[in-house]
Amino acid sequence: MAMGAGEIWTWSEGSWHQGDVRVAGAADHGLWQGTGVFDGGRGFEGVAPDMDLHCARVNESARAMGLDPMHSDGELTELALEGLGKFPAGAEVYVRPMYWSRSSDSSLICADPDTTAFALCLEALPLADPSAMPEGGMRITTTQFRRPLSSMATTDAKSASLYPNNARMVREAKSKGFDNALVQDGLGNVAELATSNVFMVKDGVVATPAPNGTFLNGITRQRVISLLREAGREVVETVLTLEDFREADEVFSTGNVNKVVPVARLDDRSYGPGPVTAEARALYWDFAHA
Repeated sequence: MAMGAGEIWTWSEGSWHQGDVRVAGAADHGLWQGTGVFDGGRGFEGVAPDMDLHCARVNESARAMGLDPMHSDGELTELALEGLGKFPAGAEVYVRPMYWSRSSDSSLICADPDTTAFALCLEALPLADPSAMPEGGMRITTTQFRRPLSSMATTDAKSASLYPNNARMVREAKSKGFDNALVQDGLGNVAELATSNVFMVKDGVVATPAPNGTFLNGITRQRVISLLREAGREVVETVLTLEDFREADEVFSTGNVNKVVPVARLDDRSYGPGPVTAEARALYWDFAHA
C-alpha cells in the first residue's frame, strides 16, 4: 500500500481489481530504467475538480518520456470517474494513472513505445487538515538539494524518476524538525516546495515562481492563480529568492494531494494565519463544488 491505509481499487489489463494489484514484472524496462510517469487526481466531498486536466497531463508526460499512451484523455477521465464510484459517497480518494515501458528498443536504454503499459490506482487518502497541524500549517526549511534544469532531467514530465531527489529534500527537512523544504532551482532561485508549488504574499500581492522548466506548472497552481485573479487579487509570476520568502507576510502551497495548505513557518520566521491564504483556500473549495 503506497500512501494511505484504506481501500484501493486498481484498473489493469482491461478490468477492475480490488486491492493493490501487482502490475509490473521484474524484467519490465520501466522498473529498472525509470520510465514511469504518473499523475494525481483527487476525489473528495463528492467532487473531482480538474480530473480531465490531470488525465490529459499523464498522456503528455508519457509522450515526453518516449512512451505511447494507449488511452485518450477522455477515456482516462471516464475511467477515473468510474473508479471513484466504487468508493463511498464523499470519500477522499487519490487517483493515480500510470504509464511505463515493458521493454526497450535495441539500445536497451530507450523505451520501446509499442510496449507501453498502463494501470490506474485509486486509493483512499484523507486530505490534510491545516487546523490539525502543530502550528496551523506546514513548517518548512531550506535544503542543500536543488531542482534540476530541463537540460539535466525530464522536468517536462511528471516522472517517477524525479521523485528520489524530492524525497531526499524531505528527509533532510524532517531531520531538522520540519515538514517540507523550500527548494531552489539550478540558478539559485526558488522553484517550489519539495512536493508542491509555493506562493507568497507581501502587502496584499500574491507572488509565485515563474515556470522556467525546472518544476511542473501545477494544475492546482494554475487554478488558484486564475481564481485569485478573478476575485480581483493581484498575482505575479516572477523570479523569487529565499530572502523574498523570509520577508513575506504569508506563504502557502498548492498541490493535488492537499490542494491549498498554509505554511506556518520558514526556519525561524513564523507566519500568522493569513487572510489571503484563507481566501485562496475558500475560492478553490467553492470552485470544486460549483
